[in-house]
Amino acid sequence: MMSALIFVVEAILSLVFYVVLLRLLLQWARADFRNPLAGAVVRLTNWLILPLRRVLPPIGRIDTATVVAVIAIAFIEVGARYVLRGYSTPEFIDWARLALLEIVRTFLSTYFYAIFAYALLSLIAPGVPSPVQSLLTSLCEPILRPIRRRIPAIGGLDLSPLWAGIAIQALLILLH
Repeated sequence: MMSALIFVVEAILSLVFYVVLLRLLLQWARADFRNPLAGAVVRLTNWLILPLRRVLPPIGRIDTATVVAVIAIAFIEVGARYVLRGYSTPEFIDWARLALLEIVRTFLSTYFYAIFAYALLSLIAPGVPSPVQSLLTSLCEPILRPIRRRIPAIGGLDLSPLWAGIAIQALLILLH
């Protein structure tokens, strides 16, 4: 019974965390928020972001409300993991370190899967416009473009997603 509760709470917190982090990444990548998927991300996170925006105005291009939401959810997720498993909450410095590690891991995992889906869609349906392809393009191109400059396509095959995936997995291994 307790295992099921732990699973449900962790799954819900992870989903909320991924969606809020995705909103932040889409803002940083300057994605088109008229895209139906980007609009869905905005609608799913407005319940948290809009109240925070009333007290945390943006600083330049940085949406401080979304940044604070990502950090707060990471803290809640780490704390919930400890409490649900019967441990006492960690000291604040350890809690902050674990929350930062959670943010970095989730950020890297999100980009790994986004790049994987982007590469897969370019193989399956090249040149076919779709909301998913558009969203993935705006998210992945800022990461893949610098790799393409250094490593050109071989025989017309773009290997930048492969190299980006290898680099991200290496970073995830180092963080583990």
